[in-house]
Amino acid sequence: MTNDKKAIISFDNTEYAFAYKSNAALKKARFLFSVMGNRVLLHLGLLLMPIAIQFRFPFIRAIIRSTLFKQFVGGENLAQTTAVSDNLNKYNVKIILDYGVEGGEGERAFDKAVNTFMEVINYAASQKNIPFISIKVTGISRFGLLEKLDACMRSIESIDLSQRYKLAIEKLTNKEQAEFHLIEKRLLRICEEANKKNVGVLIDAEESWIQEPVDAMTSKMMEVFNHQHCIVYNTIQLYRHDRLSFLQSVHTSAVKNNYLLGVKLVRGAYMEKERARAKELGYASPIQANKEASDHDYDAAVKYCIENISNIAVVIATHNEKSNLFSMDMMDQFSLSYNHPHIHFSQLYGMSDNITFNLAKSGCVVSKYLPFGPIKEVVPYLMRRAQENSSVAGQTGRELGLIKKELERRNS
Repeated sequence: MTNDKKAIISFDNTEYAFAYKSNAALKKARFLFSVMGNRVLLHLGLLLMPIAIQFRFPFIRAIIRSTLFKQFVGGENLAQTTAVSDNLNKYNVKIILDYGVEGGEGERAFDKAVNTFMEVINYAASQKNIPFISIKVTGISRFGLLEKLDACMRSIESIDLSQRYKLAIEKLTNKEQAEFHLIEKRLLRICEEANKKNVGVLIDAEESWIQEPVDAMTSKMMEVFNHQHCIVYNTIQLYRHDRLSFLQSVHTSAVKNNYLLGVKLVRGAYMEKERARAKELGYASPIQANKEASDHDYDAAVKYCIENISNIAVVIATHNEKSNLFSMDMMDQFSLSYNHPHIHFSQLYGMSDNITFNLAKSGCVVSKYLPFGPIKEVVPYLMRRAQENSSVAGQTGRELGLIKKELERRNS
């Protein structure tokens, strides 16, 4: 199926963007983004939030629950996400389900996380509009071991990712090798269940100094499961200057080994931490020199995926309006259907509704990334969302302006 004509899409259409929200919900969102736009209030809120949760201040917890938590999180448990999922489904918006609890330490915590992921997979398989779950390898493995393995991989000159991976594992102690094989078994168990239930697994990107083994394990899982259709996806952060060439390299490997490459394209999440560590330890920063370079590589990655869409499945995960429009233009150029099975758009729940719902209205396959978990456990996620909205140039103002525009439209 091809497009007879280009879709007419406007990310300024607030009627479509907020159709799923009541007037009361919109007014709450207006208040929240107004606060996030005030640097002093935001800084105060970020200081108070972890203290309020730790010491169980009921009044502040209630405020967090009715504002940040309500805006950005699907609920405290799987059952509570159903109402959000059902509501979004009315507007042809799907869900990427993420258990938003930060990873613990120790084998018992890692095994518990695997069991939780299995529950999430089975729940997703029982719902109409949850094609993916999201997982972090650091939720099922010790950070220090990943860091050591990454350093070993980088010390090996071979350009082949799987070869570096195998040789690096051999450099570990016997005890470390046994521990690492348990990590592989956990990831394999998750992917096996997902494959059985036809639920995609999006494996999150991590810090650059542990990313090599994550890339290698993810590619290993793709080679096992990504044949008839794509089950396993790696996340590529295009704010890193080496990731466009990495995309091309892993695609070449996938074609050579006869499996589908699954990728989620993001700009990135660890920029300040990455630059600070590089400066402290005296190595070249992996981060792009400027935003323009990140934007260029992101769109180049989209173009590369669409040019090779027969053997790449891509999740275009961005809040950048230009990149979303560019992606649709590329689909038009290649006469691809907007509901192509290998192309999926996504934005975070609570943000960029103008993009998500207008894409859905145009016939694109699009989802909201929906975290869930106990309020005390998802505080780090909520703090990142608040900081992200304040740090991305114009993000809070754009969100607030669209909300005000829709409230005015409804009252006119």
